Amino acid sequence: MASRPLVRPCPDAETRHVTTLRRVHPAWLVAVAAFIALIGAAGFRATPSVLLTPLHEEFGWSLGTISAAVSINLLLYGLTAPFAAALMDQFGIRRVVTVALLLVSAGSGLTVFMTASWQLILCWGVLVGLGTGSMALAFVATVTGRWFVKHRGLVTGVLTAGGAAGQLIFLPVLANLSEHSGWRTAALTVAFAALAVVPLILWRLRDHPSDLNVFAYGADAPTPVVPSGNAARNALSALREASRTGPFWLLVGGFAICGATTNGLVGTHFIPAAHDHGMAETTAAGLLALVGLFDIVGTIASGWLTDRVDSRLLLGGYYALRGLSLLVLPSLFAATAHPSMVLFILFYGLDWVATVPPTVALCREYFGDRGAVVFGWVFASHQFGAAAAALVAGTLRDRLGDYDLAWYGAGALAILAALLSLALLAGRHLKPVAPGIGLAVPAESA
Repeated sequence: MASRPLVRPCPDAETRHVTTLRRVHPAWLVAVAAFIALIGAAGFRATPSVLLTPLHEEFGWSLGTISAAVSINLLLYGLTAPFAAALMDQFGIRRVVTVALLLVSAGSGLTVFMTASWQLILCWGVLVGLGTGSMALAFVATVTGRWFVKHRGLVTGVLTAGGAAGQLIFLPVLANLSEHSGWRTAALTVAFAALAVVPLILWRLRDHPSDLNVFAYGADAPTPVVPSGNAARNALSALREASRTGPFWLLVGGFAICGATTNGLVGTHFIPAAHDHGMAETTAAGLLALVGLFDIVGTIASGWLTDRVDSRLLLGGYYALRGLSLLVLPSLFAATAHPSMVLFILFYGLDWVATVPPTVALCREYFGDRGAVVFGWVFASHQFGAAAAALVAGTLRDRLGDYDLAWYGAGALAILAALLSLALLAGRHLKPVAPGIGLAVPAESA
């Protein structure tokens, strides 16, 4: 039997009246702190694509070996997410995010001392994987689920765009530092950026609206608080219950392909692939940064649409358009950034992580108060897909000498993800088996 949510004490009438007079609701300050934290952690997300070639040239490691470290990072990035969401329930958002930023800083900074590939795997794969995984999109789902009722989809889109904003900020900087000052300077820059965010998190990030005697933004009642208990048990329990439902597996399948076609392939291998065609790495990094720029616009717009349009239709459209764009990408590579490639960057960037707000919304719709933890598991599938794509694409490049097969395969998979998302339309009339567990019984049969 699912345990009933606890309810924080309701603020008294005087406190509520004072709160209404405030010009800025505390939820927005929490959102700003979360956004900046996501930017700080996003520094490493831009690192592999920039440092792949320098590490290959200095140490002689194959692209497949370096990609293996990226794959481990992506796997841990995903596997950590549901447990991190449960840890946030047990220990609080602020503590978990602080430790996560410290791990990212240590993992990136220690790479300057490495001499063997296993050390790259330890730093990039394990330390940074655990750190960034603790600040993955389950963190976004937790913050928006606790602090927002009104504009929840829009805020989800804005926070998700924090990662894209980090990419936009860090990619050109890291590429320039790597080219002119060496890859070690770039790695240390990421380490210091993550560390610099910690004081803000300790100052502004709060765990629950009741900590400040307010309601969630747009709420007229206290926000239920999931009992803490054992974080691992809570995460595994959410997985066990969710895995009994069809919608969970459709979301998992689609989001695994989402990861393969973004972080795993384009995020990791776009710059090396462009370099294969004679394009300067700084130019390719600039194009990838533009993906981040357009992604900010696309993700915020997707959050706005998620508050208004069926999320299943949005996902179907997003994945189909992404698949078509990837199918034409191999023909666009050249030594210069011609208009057709820029058009691809614009189109693809708008769609990069636009899938996140509707996926978060569907997890909340199907799985209630456990939606953030369940989304953590769905996001884990995203990173499994990303890890597989990063490794397979690197191996294909080593064996075949180009990335063409990887791009075509990714395009076909994205179209499959569109079909999986549209299949969710058949489950729109399912009703919860029990509060906060999930949807598995058709409403008409109840």
